[in-house]
Amino acid sequence: MCGIVGYIGEKQAFPILIKGLHRLEYRGYDSAGVALLNGGIKIYKKAGKVVALEEHCFGKDITGTVGIGHTRWATHGVPNDINAHPHFSENKKLAIIHNGIIENYASLKEELLQRGHHFESDTDTEVLIHLIEDIEKNESVDLAEAVRIALNEVVGAYAIVILSNDNPDLLIAARKGSPLVLGIGEKEFFIASDATPIVEHTKNVVYLNDEEIAVMHRSGELSIKTIGNVVRTPYIEGLELKLEMLEKGGYDHFMLKEIYEQPHSIRDSLRGRLNTYIGKIKLGGFSEYEHKLVNAKGLTMIACGTSWHSGIVAEYLFEDLARLPVEVEYASEFRYRNPIISADDTIIAISQSGETADTLAAIQLAKSKGATVFGVCNVVGSSIARATDAGSFTHAGPEIGVASTKAFTAQVAVLSMLAMQTAHKRGTITQSRFHQLINELDSIPEKVKELLKVDEQIKYISDFFKDARNFLYLGRGYNFPVALEGALKMKEISYIHAEGYPGAEMKHGPIALIDEQMPVVVVATKGGPYDKILNNIQEVKARKGRIIAVVTKGDKVIKDLAEFVIEIPETEEALTPLLSVIPLQLLAYHIALLRGCNVDQPRNLAKSVTVE
Repeated sequence: MCGIVGYIGEKQAFPILIKGLHRLEYRGYDSAGVALLNGGIKIYKKAGKVVALEEHCFGKDITGTVGIGHTRWATHGVPNDINAHPHFSENKKLAIIHNGIIENYASLKEELLQRGHHFESDTDTEVLIHLIEDIEKNESVDLAEAVRIALNEVVGAYAIVILSNDNPDLLIAARKGSPLVLGIGEKEFFIASDATPIVEHTKNVVYLNDEEIAVMHRSGELSIKTIGNVVRTPYIEGLELKLEMLEKGGYDHFMLKEIYEQPHSIRDSLRGRLNTYIGKIKLGGFSEYEHKLVNAKGLTMIACGTSWHSGIVAEYLFEDLARLPVEVEYASEFRYRNPIISADDTIIAISQSGETADTLAAIQLAKSKGATVFGVCNVVGSSIARATDAGSFTHAGPEIGVASTKAFTAQVAVLSMLAMQTAHKRGTITQSRFHQLINELDSIPEKVKELLKVDEQIKYISDFFKDARNFLYLGRGYNFPVALEGALKMKEISYIHAEGYPGAEMKHGPIALIDEQMPVVVVATKGGPYDKILNNIQEVKARKGRIIAVVTKGDKVIKDLAEFVIEIPETEEALTPLLSVIPLQLLAYHIALLRGCNVDQPRNLAKSVTVE
């Protein structure tokens, strides 16, 4: 949510900033701006897309070797030119960009107004830079110390970068609860919300930790200290990210590319962990704490959005295979309902970005009570990866499309291995069953590759439903969370209202909606409650609902009942979600495309939700 980019060095900053902002567009935003230092601070900002900012800057003075750029997702104040970042201090000698929310900005603003400050915007961010200027002036301290003192007065989350007209060889950055990474070049520094704008310039990065302030000098000097005034030694890491991962690679959209990457992303999540030759699973990140899972009396999953759906799949897996009771919690509700947590509890936090604000806050709450917290996330160096006791990366690679696709299947693949391994260690499945599941999981990437051939069929089906106003998704057992995920994808990118339900719940209300205009997607694969979902199809058909059925290859019964049938390869029931979700991703994609929607950057959404 929001994007930050900054540069100080010998190169012209503007091209680096603009390209970086384009790289960060996937995070979601509604305005963009830059500040450049060259004989004074020049700020250019515009509501709308980065391309509108580029047009606004055409013909203007955009020279300068120090600069900061930002894409804003509105929190305080409507999305317009004035509220867009960067923001000036009162004396126009400082400029700031900021991700996050300053919760006590109103009281700080009132104090500053009484001291004679004037504000141009409605943002909390402008209050912060005025506060920093006020401290620098009235306490006669240097800028870095003024930033440190100011950050001790604010309540909330922030990732900030500040440039100063009086300190033209410095950039200052700080973070708490919102990600920030520093790229280290040859006498130059790059700053960004994540590594995507940095990867083409350097492979050496420093991930700032919470409550750390970095001072970057044009000479190449980097110093870090905490807001408590403790000096920290910068820890430089190497980036694994490759530039080609951030390109569309011939696909029309990142979302389509990422759907088609799933044979590889699932394989990458299994690689080095799943050994079919000796029938073994080894999740290195969990090995030290394996006993916690094996001896647990229950598990709690915390997540948001698509990750919450993968948590529900994991609930079925752990309860079915490992016979462990599982609760799946919205991270946003978990921390506010005074949950009962003790040192004996085991919690698994799931997040694509590893920066989800609600999930991070839930982790901190659980750890404060002594619980063991595992993480499953996609981004190396992310806040959740560092905040948890242990865990696994999904290795799905960068996911640029806002609507998550390959991240979901990678999460389910990792959680499947974890459930299978836990079941094996607990003795709740036999050795032969364990080997059977391992072999079948190993075959999933090839089955996904085969399944993607239904794309043309789904494109054909989509044309019939592009003007629908509502969708119902039904599934039972392992396919219930798939129905939820399918409905979420449809809502996110096509802006069609869609709801997912367990099949049996249809009779408890949603059946009232069904008529000849209502498309109903039924995930009806073989296994488990197949006969029951068959009854649901009959009920929909009797009320003239239009049925799109996802079935196991070779199914003859449902073929005679549904208007459209999409076949998926046969697999173990426990692994069905890895296949049955693929057609639903494609259906949402093609309908959104036919409706003229921006599938990669749907309105109002952000890829990484770093504020509450």
